[in-house]
Amino acid sequence: MPLALLALAIGAFGIGTTEFVIMGLLPEVAGDYGVSIPTAGFLVTGYALGVMLGAPLMTVLGTKVSRKRMLMLLMGLFIVGNLLSAVAPAFSVMLIGRVIASLAHGAFFGIGSVVAADLVAPDKKAGAIAMMFTGLTVANVVGVPLGTLVGQSVGWRVTFGIVAALGVVGLAGIARLVPDMPRPEGVRLRHELAAFKNAQVLLAMAMTVLGFGGVFAAITYIAPMMTHVTGFADGSVTWLLVLFGLGMVGGNLVGGRYADRALMPMLYVSLGVLAVVLALFTLTAHNKVLAAVTIALIGALGFATVPPLQKRVLDQAHGAPTLASAVNIGAFNLGNALSAWLGGLVIAAGLGYTAPNWVGAALAAAALVLALVSAALERRDSAPSAVVAGSPSVERPAAVHH
Repeated sequence: MPLALLALAIGAFGIGTTEFVIMGLLPEVAGDYGVSIPTAGFLVTGYALGVMLGAPLMTVLGTKVSRKRMLMLLMGLFIVGNLLSAVAPAFSVMLIGRVIASLAHGAFFGIGSVVAADLVAPDKKAGAIAMMFTGLTVANVVGVPLGTLVGQSVGWRVTFGIVAALGVVGLAGIARLVPDMPRPEGVRLRHELAAFKNAQVLLAMAMTVLGFGGVFAAITYIAPMMTHVTGFADGSVTWLLVLFGLGMVGGNLVGGRYADRALMPMLYVSLGVLAVVLALFTLTAHNKVLAAVTIALIGALGFATVPPLQKRVLDQAHGAPTLASAVNIGAFNLGNALSAWLGGLVIAAGLGYTAPNWVGAALAAAALVLALVSAALERRDSAPSAVVAGSPSVERPAAVHH
């Protein structure tokens, strides 16, 4: 794997840290600005919305710029957003900083996926994408717990200052290590938009929304579930999330390795087993050991779908994959938002803190159904071409020269 992937992974590590670390620092931020916790929660919502909107917007704006230069510009935007968050004198200014940082997120992973895939041989593309996403998964194991600890010990502003510094390291790495890869000749915005007419691209994005939504239906409400149902102390939630992060790291690497060998079977297995494990979580949540194991498995199975789904979008949007790749990153965040809302609905309905697990299982099962539909359509579409390919052999005797 080329060193350029390390630079992309460092950028991904910084982005993953800033996305999730705010969740552990909400009480401190809310206290400093004198706002309620629900109001401080807009820092999470605003970021997610920024990712969804920023992914296509920044990719479209970068259509006339080389991919390396666009990655550098996005890291610059990320640095500015986090610096603004670190020094923000008012809550509204910090919210603006969060949104600015989020605008870089989707486009960075979308364009980065295309660059990572182009850096390696065709049979190693999913592995290269997984290598970049390793930065995001490791952020949940190292960056978020450390950032939370620093924020609670010496102040949350220091955490965002450190994250901005990580962005500087990522920017320098991209400038030094990523080769200057020109955009393919003749690819215009209309070509990028044409990818969305492809049913397979849309099916892959729907699988992303539902499959990853299944994961976050359970994980969004992990704190009340583990403390009220399983009986863990409040302080244990951090380490349970580290277990989830370790599962993500392992699942991401395994998903990348096997997606290069058998992409669709990898999706069938990971989505099918994820649905079963999420359903079982309603039972295992009542036992501390089983709950901890289940959390790690959910992280592993959920992120095992990321490299194959991202590669599926790249494969199906071949020729003009950049916008589709970036929008698929937004689809992950759409899945997070959708599942968190649905999970909140079933809890509010009085069905208990384990009820979101059933929501997650249903979403993952729906993603599996879409994967099977996608494969069936692909087989159907390839069948006529086989007949056409065989037809010249029937007509060949007629073309006789005397």
